[in-house]
Amino acid sequence: MSRILFLVFFIVLSIECKSQKLSEQSEIAVVTIGPNPVQIYTAFGHSGFRVYDPKLGIDWFYNYGVFDFNQPNFELNFARGKNLYKLGIEEYKNVKKRYTSWNQSITEQYLSFDLEQKQALFNFLQNNAKPENASYYYKYISDNCATRMRDVVNNVLEGKVQYDYSYATEALTYRQLMDLYLENQQWGDLGIDICLGSQIDIKADANGYMFLPDFVLKAFDKATIIEGGNSRPLVKKTEEVFHGNGIDGFRMPFSPFTLFVVVFFVIGFLTHRSIKYGVRNKWLDVLLYGVTGIVGLLLLILWFGTDHLSAYNFNLIWAMPLNLVALVFMFKENRAPAWKFYYLSYGMTLMLNIVFRELLPQQLHMALVPLVLGLAIRSFYLYFDMRRKERGDRFIL
Repeated sequence: MSRILFLVFFIVLSIECKSQKLSEQSEIAVVTIGPNPVQIYTAFGHSGFRVYDPKLGIDWFYNYGVFDFNQPNFELNFARGKNLYKLGIEEYKNVKKRYTSWNQSITEQYLSFDLEQKQALFNFLQNNAKPENASYYYKYISDNCATRMRDVVNNVLEGKVQYDYSYATEALTYRQLMDLYLENQQWGDLGIDICLGSQIDIKADANGYMFLPDFVLKAFDKATIIEGGNSRPLVKKTEEVFHGNGIDGFRMPFSPFTLFVVVFFVIGFLTHRSIKYGVRNKWLDVLLYGVTGIVGLLLLILWFGTDHLSAYNFNLIWAMPLNLVALVFMFKENRAPAWKFYYLSYGMTLMLNIVFRELLPQQLHMALVPLVLGLAIRSFYLYFDMRRKERGDRFIL
């Protein structure tokens, strides 16, 4: 029923807007929704266009962040990084009600367009909202709801916009820009830092900053339109409709750093007992090598099998897919001596990863340092345990 109502709404809207032109009283605004840290997909905020014309009785919000869970092969496309988003239209009063209830700021920037330019942008949005044109492949940093604000305005004004890039004085990478919004979304931050490779560790230029809604707002605020030798501000008026702070005081109750510190001490304690009492605790090695091997295998799949920004992922230093092979041979009584050197080299590599983490193109997430250190300790133990068995020695603590 909801789909039928939406279809009827869209058809009526299309007919009405095709038959009438915008009036002199019409306004077009870029709407910036503030961040909300509760969910990873709301942590960065949102952007959209508002088209308001009291004479025509329209007040629509054009939203480039719509996706349909029922689209064909949704799960497969999502996993492969081929996220099909589309432009949707809804009444602006519903947008305000929704984001106000989520305590997210709403800021409107009214564009200083003449009537012809308003009509051109309106026509562009209407044409873009047609079912055959509405869908596009979402890209994290190059094509999303925020960059579409910039690209649509640039398209309509045919390159007449001149931006003041003073908001981009810091030379930040795309990952560092994301981190500005993930202080209270620590698990989401960890997931991004593990799954996305060094492709997002390049420095963002001033234009690239606009993959985030807040920087679109800042860029538009000081931008000018150069036309016929004259210039005027791109934004003639800014209104903060609602001031919100996401969820005040929201913070994850249990951080990944806390978890991995606990894991580190558990590894240290059990390894100490293994040395002192000769108890191998094979289940610990299965867990550590199995999980890191599976994570490494998934990272390889993300790198070579998807369109996510997961190439050249330096997390493969610790999330080593070969750990799955090592796990198989770990239980053989007569293990090949070569595996002894695998444990040693893996442990040394893990230590180097920690020592030189600041020098790598993709830095090791701080929360992972205790885990990687624990992995190194256990790998050195496995090396010395094989040496002990070969020589018939005992550990002396």
